[in-house]
Amino acid sequence: MKNIELLVLDMAGTTIDEDNVVYKTVMNSVNDYGYNVTLDKVLSVCAGMEKLEAITSLLKEIGGNEDDAHAIFENFSDELKEAYQKLDVKPINGVENFLLNMRSKNKKVVLNTGYTSEIAQQLLDKLQWKKNVHFDALITANDVSESRPSPEMILLAMKKFNISQPELVLKAGDSVIDIEEGKNAGCGLTIAVLSGAQKQSELEKSHPDYILKTISEAETLFN
Repeated sequence: MKNIELLVLDMAGTTIDEDNVVYKTVMNSVNDYGYNVTLDKVLSVCAGMEKLEAITSLLKEIGGNEDDAHAIFENFSDELKEAYQKLDVKPINGVENFLLNMRSKNKKVVLNTGYTSEIAQQLLDKLQWKKNVHFDALITANDVSESRPSPEMILLAMKKFNISQPELVLKAGDSVIDIEEGKNAGCGLTIAVLSGAQKQSELEKSHPDYILKTISEAETLFN
């Protein structure tokens, strides 16, 4: 196993099971605006992206009016807040122990996401995951100027923990964009997981080092 010092893990679909509520809410918000998109279409176009960018890309893909994106995004943000308040959020199977075990082996764990920090924090509060217990840092779309697949979030995570060599970093996620982000940062290990938005056939296109059912299966790589 490569000597990994830092794990950068995506949130929804990778560490947290929120039943694709984000992408369902994107779908509803777009369709409320008079469009007609399916959840499959939303998942294939939007997975892993910062959400305003995702909505813009989706409108472009379906030949819609990209000028609608800001208004749809506002509705989406309001609806998502409401959906999350009602939602029963849980960790993906085995993940909580995986996080605790990685930190007990002196590895840094950073959660990164295309969400706003407000929404990400709402999820963490529901799970009762605590900084310095379950993870070492949270990096969201608010913390960087360029969203994934730009490597900015990973580079910021490295900077926080004084890691200068990207080969010491593992990046895991449930979308092609997560894997591209890891490759753009030069990560030593990229892992795609099947617990979230995209299927194996889609994830294979990004050539991750491993495709696992869940991130907790990566524990065997550290033994």
